Amino acid sequence: MRTKGANFTIAGKPILLTIFFLLIFLLVILLRSSSLPTRPTSCPPINHPLPAASQTCTKLPPATAETLVHYVTSNITPQQTYREISVSLRVLAKKSPCNFLVFGLGYDSPMWATLNLGGRTVFLEEDESWIRQIQSKFPTLESYHVVYDTKVARASDLMEIGQREECKLVEDPRVSRCELSMKGNLPEEVYEVEWDLIMVDAPTGYHDEAPGRMKAIYTAGLLGRNRADGETDVFVHDVDRAVEDEFSKAFLCEGYLTEQEGRLRHFTIPSHRTRSGRSFCPL
Repeated sequence: MRTKGANFTIAGKPILLTIFFLLIFLLVILLRSSSLPTRPTSCPPINHPLPAASQTCTKLPPATAETLVHYVTSNITPQQTYREISVSLRVLAKKSPCNFLVFGLGYDSPMWATLNLGGRTVFLEEDESWIRQIQSKFPTLESYHVVYDTKVARASDLMEIGQREECKLVEDPRVSRCELSMKGNLPEEVYEVEWDLIMVDAPTGYHDEAPGRMKAIYTAGLLGRNRADGETDVFVHDVDRAVEDEFSKAFLCEGYLTEQEGRLRHFTIPSHRTRSGRSFCPL
């Protein structure tokens, strides 16, 4: 998620312009679908004023305008490729405005919040100083600090623990007895919201002493299974790495795998509360 340090990415203007036009395209669709029949979708020319009874016009929210300007004027681009971003964009185009939970905070965060225009997008980040840095530039983003108590070096042990019976039970993450569940690590309201989309693109996971995404992946699957009804779309980035590859297959389940594009996997997790006796993974 973060494009700094070992993960810093510099790209040319083509991808920036692509992101810009993607955002514009989605905004046009959203504005057209939400406008009232009597309300114009754009401001008329100055020399053709509206009647006194309808002198209003659709206007971009300030945060959206700032996001568009940011991506056009910056050389810092999201780590995900155009094709990877397009996977999540297609789902957002159908579901937004919705509840979107993102593990990670970075220069792509304004893009996700803008693509979910009118919905709630929440970011969970491990580095408090990074939160302050991003919030100083994008103060409207909703983000929370999260403490992880794992390391990539323990991934094999945690995978074994994940095969135990208590980790195959579908419960509220706060009461789960599975060590992989993030019981008290998340803000209380994160557990109480039914998330329509969850993106796992953090925490750091590219060296043995990093916290790794073992718990984030498991908890994302538990949140999806534990919703009252419907489905949760879960995306995991960096599946070219062992932890993201193995843990997403094991706990989001290959049977729920909808699509893979490059380093991004898309899983569709159904509610397990609507069907008694449903196995943790499809048989």
